[in-house]
Amino acid sequence: MTLRRRVVALSGLAVAVAVAVVSIATYVLVRNELLDRVDSELRKDATETATFPLLSSGRWRLATGGPGTDRGHAALVPAHGSRAKGAPKLTPRLFLPSGPLGGHTIYAQLVDEHGRVIRPRGPRTDLGALATAIAVARGQREPTFTDARTHGLHLRVYTAPLGRGEAIQVARPLDDVDATLSQLRVILLLVSLGGVVLAGGLGYAVSRAAVAPVERLRRAAQQVASTRDLGRRIQAGGGELGALAASFNSMLEALQGALDAQRQLVADASHELRTPLAILRTNVEVMAQADLLSEDERRALLADVLDQLEELTALVGDLIELARDPEHSGEPPEDVRLDRVVASVVERFQQRDGAVGLRLDAEPCFVRVVEPRLERAVSNLLDNACKWSPPGSTVEVTVRAGEVSVRDHGPGIADADLGRVFDRFYRSPQARGLPGSGLGLAIVRKFAEDAGGSVAAANAPDGGAVLTLRVPPVEAPVELAAS
Repeated sequence: MTLRRRVVALSGLAVAVAVAVVSIATYVLVRNELLDRVDSELRKDATETATFPLLSSGRWRLATGGPGTDRGHAALVPAHGSRAKGAPKLTPRLFLPSGPLGGHTIYAQLVDEHGRVIRPRGPRTDLGALATAIAVARGQREPTFTDARTHGLHLRVYTAPLGRGEAIQVARPLDDVDATLSQLRVILLLVSLGGVVLAGGLGYAVSRAAVAPVERLRRAAQQVASTRDLGRRIQAGGGELGALAASFNSMLEALQGALDAQRQLVADASHELRTPLAILRTNVEVMAQADLLSEDERRALLADVLDQLEELTALVGDLIELARDPEHSGEPPEDVRLDRVVASVVERFQQRDGAVGLRLDAEPCFVRVVEPRLERAVSNLLDNACKWSPPGSTVEVTVRAGEVSVRDHGPGIADADLGRVFDRFYRSPQARGLPGSGLGLAIVRKFAEDAGGSVAAANAPDGGAVLTLRVPPVEAPVELAAS
């Protein structure tokens, strides 16, 4: 499923859930409100119907009103249907409304504690919940509301105690309530469907606007993949998608920079390799005519060939070092004593070349690096300093808290060259006649960056250049701290 369809589906689903919750809540609230009104009317009907004078003596039975009345009544009359001469006239104990079910008149009936039911005249009506009514008549249960269906009608029934083991049941039809709720259900259903359709439409419109930058990004990525044109850029807007477009543009710029650097490296390497290869070819062609050369000339040519081969070997090694991926080099970094590594390199230089002196001022510190690469970087710094130092001078090497500073007493670095001395294959005009490929300091910078550090070049106030290699120091390992 595409992102646009997911946005439409999720927005429609979210609105559907919200509308469903609101619709259900509305339906329940309206239903409860209508039933509360009916229940209130039923309580009032029961109170008015059950108001009667109390008689305190005699044997009585319940009788209902005579034919032709629209309201039956249960009256207290003598058990044998007569009363003594001079006895007071009996007052009906309770009138039972006997309007037809479904009309506007309520319906009421009596239930005693033995389950006998006194109904108004007319068709027999069963209000149900007889056990509940008996419990109310016996005082075992509070007044209660129940629903009943009889003669095709939906009734709301209220059962309340009358005292002396009797309960009254008052009923009203719920036709109006059911009709109202039925209309409400239809309305809520239509509103829900309309809300879902509207949400889908709005979701589609929003998704088009929201997904447009993503679609542009997809098309741009597809075009870059097919044409390999890294110069394409996407217009970045605001928000997260704008940040995504900006990140994509940054990625293209980084790729373009890497590709340019790769092309420049190949071009520079080709240029640097061309000169020694040409010399080698010339020397080999001359050596092919060895019978025309003297012994001294042959030895000189052989020495020149060996020098060129050594230079090519060093150049290829430097190129391999620059192309090395530190994450896949097969040599994991470890905690090493920076001062000891530098001291070892300084000692080798002192044994190799006595024309320039070296003075080391080092404090113990640990760094987490690949030790052979650290030795190579420090060696390149010292080699550069020795190359520029006049005979008899001293190169000063300082080690402090992950920082190696090498100062020579040569001519220094021109201001125009300060920012470029660590570039690949860069050689200042003064260095054109000196040996080297211009990769030594570039290897130092790559090592520093791979180790999370940096490099810097400056001129000393009293003459000479100062090159600095910085690597983040680490805490001394317990097993190495005492060594």
